[in-house]
Amino acid sequence: MNMQVTTTFTIEGHRIREYKGIVRGIIVRAPTIAQGFFGGLETIIGGKIGSYTEMCEQARKQAYDLLIQHAREVGANAIVGLRYDASEVVSKGSATEVLCYGTAVVIEPES
Repeated sequence: MNMQVTTTFTIEGHRIREYKGIVRGIIVRAPTIAQGFFGGLETIIGGKIGSYTEMCEQARKQAYDLLIQHAREVGANAIVGLRYDASEVVSKGSATEVLCYGTAVVIEPES
């Protein structure tokens, strides 16, 4: 089943038939040893910190995948109002929480 996802609160050409409620995907990630090592070196040199960027992107994708799973579990075929949030959960940046959330809905084509 294809899941329509948007940051807006409507989906062009469709109407919302039913609201299923808020859904979320949450992941807490810490850098791997390699990411921490290379990220530390990159902070000394300056510029883009590729290994940390990779870790953050992995965390966002995992949170998004969990969001989709949660929406399917409640019987939705779309998510509107998608948002991301992130925060540090362990001091000194050793772990980051990434939250992906939105409203699960059932949509149907407009007549």
